[in-house]
Amino acid sequence: MKLYHSPGACSLAPHIVAREAGIPLELIKVDLATHSLPDGSDYRRVNPRGYVPLLELDDGTRLSEASVLVQYLADQAPQSGLIPPAGTHERYRAQEWLNVVATELHKTFSPLWKKDTAASTQETLKARLAERFAEFDRLLAERPWLTGEQFSVVDAYAFTVINWANFLAVDLEPYPNLRAWLARVAARPKVKEALAAEGLA
Repeated sequence: MKLYHSPGACSLAPHIVAREAGIPLELIKVDLATHSLPDGSDYRRVNPRGYVPLLELDDGTRLSEASVLVQYLADQAPQSGLIPPAGTHERYRAQEWLNVVATELHKTFSPLWKKDTAASTQETLKARLAERFAEFDRLLAERPWLTGEQFSVVDAYAFTVINWANFLAVDLEPYPNLRAWLARVAARPKVKEALAAEGLA
């Protein structure tokens, strides 16, 4: 399988899940500024949307969207325990959290990367993020991982997105449990491998 990625982007989430699940991936780096691949070709010929992640299966099938890819990869290695079995209440709870990360965190962070986002809009977005961070902080006061006692795909995706706070002047100081959780995720050997492979360690 091939994972089209950009270092530190949301593609880090399926990269982490693949390593945690013991699934080998060929990493193909995408220059998001130019939409080009290492060979100079146009990435939009692979993914017309132009963004990462994109997973290309061995049969040529292509899948996109971080929340989908982490589930797909975890399902290929059910013994990893990275996601509950399909059809269970626990699976739906994990999907609920993946949607929270995708819609409440990921999409709220996205405009903060753009230099032309108005200061007033940035403040509104940071206030919205603060509400979610407070929710996560309360949850993580009661358990080590977002869905319970075991690291899951939800942690991989949330870690990838929340870690952007460190690059965007978003204050995490008021959330000690959230910061401790970030450190726990970052300390996992497979997460370290993924970060190193992307040149982020």
